[in-house]
Amino acid sequence: MLGFMDYVQNAFYEASRWDRDNSYGTLTATSRNILDFSTPEGLRFHVSSLSSPNFATSYTLGSIGLVDGSLSYLYSSLPLPRLAAKSSAIDLHHLVPGYRQLQDLRQPDEPWWWEIWHQGKRIDRREALLYGRLFLPRSTLEALYLRRLSPKTQLKVSCVSDSRLPNGGTILAHLQHDAAKHNTEYIYSTDSALFGVRGLYNFGPDPAPTRPLFEASPDSTISTANEAAALTTAQTPSQPHGRFSAGGEIYYGLLNKSGGISTGLRFATLPSHTGFPYTMTLTLNPLMGNLSSTYSVLASPLLALSSRFDFNVYSYESELQVGTELWRRKEKPLIEDLNWARLKMGQKILDDPSKDLDNPNGMAGCFKARVDQRGGLGLLWEGRVKELLYSCGATIDLRGGENMFRGFGVEVQYSS
Repeated sequence: MLGFMDYVQNAFYEASRWDRDNSYGTLTATSRNILDFSTPEGLRFHVSSLSSPNFATSYTLGSIGLVDGSLSYLYSSLPLPRLAAKSSAIDLHHLVPGYRQLQDLRQPDEPWWWEIWHQGKRIDRREALLYGRLFLPRSTLEALYLRRLSPKTQLKVSCVSDSRLPNGGTILAHLQHDAAKHNTEYIYSTDSALFGVRGLYNFGPDPAPTRPLFEASPDSTISTANEAAALTTAQTPSQPHGRFSAGGEIYYGLLNKSGGISTGLRFATLPSHTGFPYTMTLTLNPLMGNLSSTYSVLASPLLALSSRFDFNVYSYESELQVGTELWRRKEKPLIEDLNWARLKMGQKILDDPSKDLDNPNGMAGCFKARVDQRGGLGLLWEGRVKELLYSCGATIDLRGGENMFRGFGVEVQYSS
């Protein structure tokens, strides 16, 4: 289950209209969400709060052999007034990563849509997000700086400060350029002075042009980009039912004189597809000889299945892994069963609140499971009880005999 700060960061991406799925780094996001989920270790509590539309805090207390914890603070220059902050109101789909349904490509905003003019002076600014986390008692510090430079460009700088790391810490910078049809990322890390480039290209028709829904009146003194953010997309007569993407990455470390390269393909169905949504990926690392293929399908709104096959062309070793994600709805109240009696008595028929599938409280939880050919089994249940969100999971080795249980943990979250 995502932490509260990750939830707020994803809300910032959505509010600033940044497409997280149009990147080579998220090429295999669907299969990773279903097959590579992490199970809790020990007992851990999270208490978070969105004290204002721009500021959030989070505190963590855990026990894994010894008591530890962390303090987190986040600031967003872009207000998030509509973000559901209470743990009882958050949609579980926003906290439990699962099958990612790709959406139709959207043409980026025009630069002048972001301009704000007041009395002949431009007063607009670029939205930014600041995040910091201090781990105790290790005194490890994490920080994140995220800034939208333009409608197509984003800068992301993350750093870690720890005395146990070489040079006392490391800094990782991402410069991302998203033009809808293609996406490019430039990466630099102070660890080994590593430079890297990523790219992703989407085949098929160009995204439909967009235009501002609201245009500034010539008599108005302020023209704001927030009005231009509400866009309407011109619908084409025939929409594609799927998207084929190809990408790759290359990186090189100047200090250790080593590099790497990988390439990948993805085909995923779009919302206009009338059958079951599915995603297929194929990635290749030619230097290491690793070949990985995945297939994920959304068999129903409550069930997703995924499989992954890895093969090494040098050692001829292979590995197969399968997993599933199953959602459970809350039990429906017996309102409909009594409506016939109310109708006979001339009373008002009560509405069933569970009919609204978009109701964030309509889901009781999500069960995830994975198994590989070596007998490794992972189980995870994530749900909500009253005002609390919880995750409980276990890692089991089916061939371990008496020591088959490798780990078990429970995490509890509360936010307001």
